Amino acid sequence: MECKGVCMLMLVLMLLNCSLQQTPPKRKPARKDSNAAIEELQKQINDIVEDLNHLKEQQALQRVCLKGTKFNSKCFLADPAKKSYHTASEDCNALGGVLGVPTSADENDLLRDYLRLSVGRDEQVWLGINDMVTENTWADPTGGGIQFKNWDTSNNGGRQPDGGRSQNCAVLSGAGQGKWLDENCSDEKASVCQFNVV
Repeated sequence: MECKGVCMLMLVLMLLNCSLQQTPPKRKPARKDSNAAIEELQKQINDIVEDLNHLKEQQALQRVCLKGTKFNSKCFLADPAKKSYHTASEDCNALGGVLGVPTSADENDLLRDYLRLSVGRDEQVWLGINDMVTENTWADPTGGGIQFKNWDTSNNGGRQPDGGRSQNCAVLSGAGQGKWLDENCSDEKASVCQFNVV
């Protein structure tokens, strides 16, 4: 698909070049028409380039969805490499996504099951939730508050979040049945990137 777009762009550019070379010289009054035609061709080229970039973006997103899992208007892609929260977040941003943020119990369960298969049954995975700005005010990657919460509130693991100022980043725990824990952001853990599907 990407090759077709590139080939189409090259064809348009070659046709433009040929038409400019074959156009006989005109008198001076035709210069305005010539400029208008060149501007129109440039606009068409710009539109083609924009369409090509959109196709590339859709193709990249489809590859992510094929490798990962899709839920509603999101694709999730696990990264089993262990990294700090900040490195994991930067890596997701570089791919055009953010660290994952489940927004419902169903989405959290799907994410838990997907991560158990792709990262490991008992692993912890960074989520895009932290309270770095204001202690105990948990926010998503945009800085907005989170509506859905799945903190581990069982007595045997200690009520979460419990780390105070030393644990400002959230993980989804495979061993904890998908419950969330707060952890030190410099710890190295697997992560999950989230991409919005348009």
